[in-house]
Amino acid sequence: MTKIWTGKGDDGTTGLLYGGRDLKSSPRFEALGHLDEAQAAIGMARAETPAQGELNGFLVGVERDLWVLMAEMATDTANHPKLTEGTSKVSAAMVTAIEVIIDNVSERFVLPAEFVVPGQDRTSALLDLARAVVRRAERASVGIVEDGSQIIPYLNRLSSLLWTFARWVEGVPLLARET
Repeated sequence: MTKIWTGKGDDGTTGLLYGGRDLKSSPRFEALGHLDEAQAAIGMARAETPAQGELNGFLVGVERDLWVLMAEMATDTANHPKLTEGTSKVSAAMVTAIEVIIDNVSERFVLPAEFVVPGQDRTSALLDLARAVVRRAERASVGIVEDGSQIIPYLNRLSSLLWTFARWVEGVPLLARET
């Protein structure tokens, strides 16, 4: 039987992808912790959506993208050449894909003209909570990513996407406004 614990982290360090260790209190693992929390928060919002629904599918895709992002962040800079775009390193195409979804979804409802008070319903509130956690992860990541990394653009777009999803869930469809 495979053990899920090793005891290697009992010294206050955690292993990095492709080798090496870093302190659990390092800025890298602080940011990774926020990303882990963001993924869990997105999962909570996803749990409120129909399993075969479009929003559920979008959120699963985002959760999988976060694995890619966390792999890149959990790799020592010296090992970044071993990363593969779209699999273990965030690609520009991943950022563009988020932009396309934002544009597509935001065409389906009337955007609010004022600041939004979160909590209109449970799903939108959970999406807003996930957005806030993603913003925290973005702030924690800014000082530690390599120049040219797509991590910050991805997180920036992801928070916009989650905001858009929350408004979509609680909004009035364009067609309903036109009739």
